[in-house]
Amino acid sequence: MVRIMFVCHGNICRSPMAEFILKDMVQCRGIAEQFEIASSATSTEEIWGDVGNPVYPPAQRELAAHGIFCGDKRAVQLKKDDYMRYDYFLCMDQNNLRNARRILGADRENKVHLLLSFADGGSIADPWYCGNFDRTYDDIVRGCEAFLVYLGMG
Repeated sequence: MVRIMFVCHGNICRSPMAEFILKDMVQCRGIAEQFEIASSATSTEEIWGDVGNPVYPPAQRELAAHGIFCGDKRAVQLKKDDYMRYDYFLCMDQNNLRNARRILGADRENKVHLLLSFADGGSIADPWYCGNFDRTYDDIVRGCEAFLVYLGMG
């Protein structure tokens, strides 16, 4: 079983999009049972008490446009003890990478990466600022496809 945690700032746009895009990809390939896939935030901005905000509606619409649904997913925060549970922490940008390492502590097993480091490098476009959810979707697909190739499942 390969356990993957996608990480972004608030867990309402990029990381949940990546979670459900990869879930769809592995389901379509017939290998879903080989994966545990989740997503989380490095901040608590979208979490009130113990209840996180749902996936941002434009992100939900972009996923739905591709036949992918995120159900009742709500934002959760990355925790230090997640390090022992997951094999890969795939971050959307350098800030997420830095903050994930701060939360998780020493990355002795080299588990924390930028998602696009498996593709052409760089960061996943942040739709919160660029407003372009289709560009974010395309970036995530490119990263997830490259990650599956890296795992030998592409």
